[in-house]
Formats: sequence, structure tokens, C-alpha cells
Amino acid sequence: MDLTTLTATAAARLIANKELSSVALTEACLKRIEERNGAVGAFRHLDPEFSLAEAARADGEAPRSPLHGVPFAVKDVIDTKDFPTEYGSPIHKGHRPSADAACVALMRQAGAVLLGKVVSTEFAIYNPAETRHPMNLEHTPGGSSSGTGASVCDRMVPIAFGNQTAGSLIRPAAFCGVYGLKPTHGTTDGSGILPLQLYFDTLGYMARSIEDIQAFYGIVSEQDQSASWPVDKRPKIGLCKTFQWEFAEAESRSVLTQVAAKFADRGATVEEFELPSDHADLPDVHRRVLYAGVAKSLDADYRAAKDQMSDILVEIIEEGQATSSKEYDEAYAFADRCRESVNEKFQDFDAIICPSAPGEAPKGMATGNPIFQVTWTLLGVPCLNLPVGSGPNGLPVGIQLIGRRHDDKTILALGRHLMRDLQPIQAQ
Repeated sequence: MDLTTLTATAAARLIANKELSSVALTEACLKRIEERNGAVGAFRHLDPEFSLAEAARADGEAPRSPLHGVPFAVKDVIDTKDFPTEYGSPIHKGHRPSADAACVALMRQAGAVLLGKVVSTEFAIYNPAETRHPMNLEHTPGGSSSGTGASVCDRMVPIAFGNQTAGSLIRPAAFCGVYGLKPTHGTTDGSGILPLQLYFDTLGYMARSIEDIQAFYGIVSEQDQSASWPVDKRPKIGLCKTFQWEFAEAESRSVLTQVAAKFADRGATVEEFELPSDHADLPDVHRRVLYAGVAKSLDADYRAAKDQMSDILVEIIEEGQATSSKEYDEAYAFADRCRESVNEKFQDFDAIICPSAPGEAPKGMATGNPIFQVTWTLLGVPCLNLPVGSGPNGLPVGIQLIGRRHDDKTILALGRHLMRDLQPIQAQ
């Protein structure tokens, strides 16, 4: 058996039953990284001796959690005391935090094995780094959680942390064809994670199964996230083309339409869903609030080392600096009103589906357009990428399953229910 094909929860069960060692699994991941990382560029920092010692320690203990002994990776904007955290920027090259971020500490306490740091774009913004799409090296893996998506897709690691302030988690998950959860904003402790705009910043999770996401998020949220969809309940799903439908390429339109039909064939009620008309401007509102926040959070680096920042980051900071207090306050207040009322907008729908991204991962290094994520990031709702199909270039196409705020467990349960035995959809 190629151990790198195991999902995290499947591997953990084997480890708990003494049918597999954490050391063997960690060695398999490290071998895969050695073979592939030169081309893909997903991992930024590794220490095989450290990770194997952590795995050996896990093998010597009784299982502490559903992911005991399983390797995990951490995006390079999340603090780790045993690896550098450089925020994807030369400004912080070699920076070594004194403590793990809260999420990393919880995973280590749960007996999981810290495998290393994966690539983030510069300060988790838009400027691409070295990571390439594992399925086609001429294409982007998305961003800013580039290394997160690529490493899980390429079987370098079963699970990995990313985060999202605009579209940084869902988009690379969709491009790379893995499951990705951006949970309800504010559900976990974000200490030790680079702040950009705290009103949007959300820790996220990627894996190759929803069961893995449930276990992963359960450990970090310190709440049981595992649940099954009631067998006697017929899901009601809203098909939302969003106000950004013009950005959807043919493959995203085709896959969304086909998957909606498949869900209906399998017992779901699927109906058209529309957000209120005043939500059409939410991408612009998100931009105004985000850029002003970035300008404040990166002010010290901007003043000290502007010459080491990319042009695109400098433009974002300076646009944020030019935003007046009145403009910011008005945008923030509108965003907050929309967030506070969002659950009512779901009416009697259990979830909404819409495109995860405009289409397949584009050719080149640019990380892609976050247009299909920013509205949901602003609203603070849980979003789960479902890797349901592929496009004309054979690259993945996903859809988002979106739920009410603080209804994450329901979305995960519904996602497992909808994806059971679902055959991949080819865009037409």
C-alpha cells in the first residue's frame, strides 16, 4: 500500500489498531516530499529529524484523538516554535516565533505530527510564490494558501492548515481538487496567525475527505464536529448563481448545473436562490474594509521595508491608507448589518451551492480571482469546497456548499451525505 494515499482518519485508525506506525506514515510523506517538492514547491520548511521524533513519540503513547499520529502541515503565516514563520516575505526571513499558534498547539496536544511549513503568498495577499499546480505545473494552485492546497492534492501530507481573508482557502482547494472548509468566522482561537483584517481572517482546513475535515476542525474548535445527515430528512438546497455569474466560465456553469441535477436525482430539493439586491456591492465593500485593515496591520513593515514588498502589495496598502475613516466606517457598518441578518436570508434552505471559483486553475502563476469567495467571507458563513468535477483541461472544478453562521456541523454532515458515491462530473 502507498501510505500517502490514506486519508487522515483512515491512517489514524490503523495507527490506533497498531496496524501502522506514525513513523512509517511520516517517512512516506517525507519521501513523497523529497520526490515531488522540487517541482511543485509546496513545502517551505522541513526538519525530518524533528518530525520523525514527534512520530516516534506518538507511537509510544495511547491515542489522544481521532488524528493521533497523523502528520499535518501549517501555512507559513501561522506561528510554529519549531519551524520559521516568514509570512511569505523576505522581510521576515528566518523569523522564529517563541510559541506555537493556538491551532498548532491543539493539534500537537492531540498527538498529531507537525510535518513542516507550506508556502503562503506574500503576507497571504495576491503576489504568487513558487508553488505550482501538482496536476499541471504550468498552472497555478491558487492562493494565498498555495502550499496547503498543493501539498494535500499531491499526497505530501493528509491534512493542512490554511486561512482565508478574501478567497485564500476555498479557491486553492477548488483548483487542487481537495476538500476545504472555511468555517464560521470567529469559531476558533486565531492567536498566533498573521492578522490582516480581523473582521474577515478565518483559519481553514484542507483534506482529502470530509471525515478528515470533521476530525481536524473538531480538534481545533474543541467541539465534536462529526454528525450524520438524518436519513429521513430531504435536504433543501438553494442554487445561487450570485451577482458575479458573469465571471463564471463555461466549466463552472456546467458543473454547477449538473451537480444540482444529481443532488435532485438523489432526493434533494433544489431551487433557485437569490441574495438581496443590496448584496450585489459586497465585493466592493469587502475590498474597502480589507485594504484599510491590511494598511494598518502591515504599517510597520511598510514603513521599514517597503522596498522589499511587491508592487501589488504596496498598491493595496496605499489604497487602504487613502480610505477615509468615514468611508471605512460606512463600509464596515454595512458589512456588519449584512452579517447579522444573513441567517434569515437562508429562509428554509439547509444550504446554498454556488461556484467555488470562475473555472479551472488558470495557466501561469497568478493565483486566480477570489470573486466567488469574498461575499461569503464578508458574511462570515461556513463554506465547504466540494471537489465534484473537472474542466476541459482535466483540472478540478469545485462548488461551494454554504451554510448559516454557526451551523458548520450541519454543512459538514450534509456535504458527506451529498458526496457519497458521487461520480466525478465532466464539464460539457
